[in-house]
Amino acid sequence: MTENSTETHYTHTEDSLQAIDAYWRAANYLSVGQMYLRDNPLLREPLKPEHIKAMLLGHWGTTPGQNFIYAHLNRLIREHDLNMIYLSGPGHGGPALVANTYLEGTYSEVYSNITQDEAGMKKLFTQFSFPGGIPSHVSPECPGSIHEGGELGYSLSHAFGAVFDNPDLIAACVVGDGEAETGPLATAWHSNKFLNPVTDGTVLPILHLNGYKIANPAVLARISHEELQQLFFGYGWTPYFVEGDDPKIMHQAMAKTLDEVIQSIHAIRQQASGQDKIERPRWPMIILRSPKGWTGPKEVNGLPVEGTFRAHQVPITDPATHPGHLAQLESWLKSYRPEELFDEAGRLIPELQALAPLENRRMGANPHANGGLLLKDLHMPDFRSYAVPLEKPGSIHESDTTVLGRFLRDIIRLNESQRNFRLFGPDETLSNKLNAVFEATNRQWEGEQIPTDEFLAPDGRVMEMLSEHQCEGWLEGYLLTGRHGLFNSYEAFIHIVDSMFNQHAKWLKVTRGIPWRRNIASLNYLLASHVWRQDHNGFTHQDPGFIDLVVNKKSEIVRVYLPPDANCLLSVMDHCLRSRHYVNVVVAGKHPAPQWLDMPSAVTHCTRGIGIWTWASNDTGYEPDVVMACAGDVPTLETLAAVSILRQYLPDLKIRVVNVVDLMRLQSASEHPHGLDDTAFDLLFTENKPVIFAFHGYPWLIHRLTYKRTNHRNIHVRGYKEEGTITTPFDMTVLNELDRYHLVQDVVDRLPQLRNRMAYLKQQMQDKLIEHRQYINTYGQDMPEVRNWTWGI
Repeated sequence: MTENSTETHYTHTEDSLQAIDAYWRAANYLSVGQMYLRDNPLLREPLKPEHIKAMLLGHWGTTPGQNFIYAHLNRLIREHDLNMIYLSGPGHGGPALVANTYLEGTYSEVYSNITQDEAGMKKLFTQFSFPGGIPSHVSPECPGSIHEGGELGYSLSHAFGAVFDNPDLIAACVVGDGEAETGPLATAWHSNKFLNPVTDGTVLPILHLNGYKIANPAVLARISHEELQQLFFGYGWTPYFVEGDDPKIMHQAMAKTLDEVIQSIHAIRQQASGQDKIERPRWPMIILRSPKGWTGPKEVNGLPVEGTFRAHQVPITDPATHPGHLAQLESWLKSYRPEELFDEAGRLIPELQALAPLENRRMGANPHANGGLLLKDLHMPDFRSYAVPLEKPGSIHESDTTVLGRFLRDIIRLNESQRNFRLFGPDETLSNKLNAVFEATNRQWEGEQIPTDEFLAPDGRVMEMLSEHQCEGWLEGYLLTGRHGLFNSYEAFIHIVDSMFNQHAKWLKVTRGIPWRRNIASLNYLLASHVWRQDHNGFTHQDPGFIDLVVNKKSEIVRVYLPPDANCLLSVMDHCLRSRHYVNVVVAGKHPAPQWLDMPSAVTHCTRGIGIWTWASNDTGYEPDVVMACAGDVPTLETLAAVSILRQYLPDLKIRVVNVVDLMRLQSASEHPHGLDDTAFDLLFTENKPVIFAFHGYPWLIHRLTYKRTNHRNIHVRGYKEEGTITTPFDMTVLNELDRYHLVQDVVDRLPQLRNRMAYLKQQMQDKLIEHRQYINTYGQDMPEVRNWTWGI
């Protein structure tokens, strides 16, 4: 039943294996009960239709296999005093994790109404997939979980993120054979090339081959034993096989295999601890092949169920109105012999209670699965000491992310002893100009190195793999187990993790309402190489739409920041890295650009989140004729350039410049905690004056955020309109009509008093656009008056 056996042989007594089998039967019984019953939880009377739930929801197919794994891991934890958490990749196996955390006692500790007796069991059953109850998958409500059932494909990435910098932790990760077909999971097997056996913990993958997905065979379940073994050997793992359907044989095989696996893990770690140069180890993994819906009905309505796709969800579909189905369900439940497992009060008998680990060694109670319990504040340098010195607005050009890199470098240095901060990204740390971090650390890399490599070491704070999925999953696992991090990425390609962001935001939203869950560090994104400065990459790299997705989430969870310069970026990032339980999205430029605010002004502006730039405005003491608003570094530059033209040609025109750093300030205070109330919004944007708004992203987002505002009808937004190519930086703004010349024309068009007398100015702006096109087509760069423009008012 097992391969790759070591020379040490393990035997387990029949009594010990029978006890594990009984515990497994108890978990299976509770799992079936959750799916079907709302009364008569211990079958103390014949099963009746009124004992059955009106709606039958849940997933049986993966559940018995996961119960089997959990019971055997409990034994391993007790015998070896292991620090272990459990990740359920086939996350719809919610009944299994709820059942097991109930059996070990954790569930009743966090939910005092779900007591360890018949009444508590009834509530446990009734709440499952029931209005006002709990979901059918492994959800945040389930103690011990750091992986949501909807996150198909990310379990192994989360497991690795959990064990980075946790040398004592083992993350047992059950991978479903359907899940194994997803791109993220298929790539995640390579995470073993990044695991340091001295400073990091251990991931124990358990590939659960039960043969089917919802309706189709699973690919890995239908390839030969030899091919499967070679596949994982090629990935760098040592696969151990446990295969069959006879419980007695399978218990012996699983117990023996786990003993061999834990011996292998201990040997790897012991060997690595005594070496100066660490060779990448070949970590063990388990391939468990068991029938889908194991121990369930063999057939229903004359069709085979166990071992087929029909076992995926609810095998017996109509017990409330179909007498044959009711009898079959009762027979199924009684096959687990509950009278042997639970006493008269409905408690698990003491002999079986003793099989669960104790206190925090229980997988449902492990503090690493409630990471806020372990979270420590970062040691933070004073971000003000990294300020770009500035005598007047626009007098200096600097790369915003280059400046930020020095701040991040010193955060890494200050937290070296705590080992609780990492930077994640898909091979873009240097490209995004965060070069300074490599003065303090390297990329973590356990593979072969050659002399021409740079910044690679077995122990580093930077995690890079050219897979946004892995970087996101690693970071989420790192955060969920009580640490801090930052994900830097090209803006256009952060869309690759849209669904992962969705699920993490949902996790944060749900856990805010669970009293026993503790807040974790925020998920921080730095999006650089953004839409307006992708001149050499072109259209494929031009997409600012991630922030549109982000603002769909609950307002108490999401924040979006568009700092206009380096000092504002420093202030914003300091705030984000100190924050808890948010998703923070920060968009910043990497190319040298004008710097607008000195540090004291930047702190004030970022604290406010939105404000009038008085030095760029000339409406002090007057009602403005027009409001020029901007959000984002390039829109801010083009807005100020347009203002300089307007003030040159129309010195009497009263212009108010409003800059937005915190995008959610635009939303109503009733919709978002950062939102401005209507009075404050009207004071900034007026109640009836034209507002020309230059925005970093798609224009419609500003309209979404402001549609209820008094002056919304007068807000005209310029932003990205899906026009792009390989071109000059300024031409990107021209193609999308966000440039200074279009903004000036917008002002002329929207002020009736200017339309007739400013025809010459409008034509001059149109001529400038023609001149621009001719110039870049001839010289391949922007006009000198654009390249060399500075704020001179």
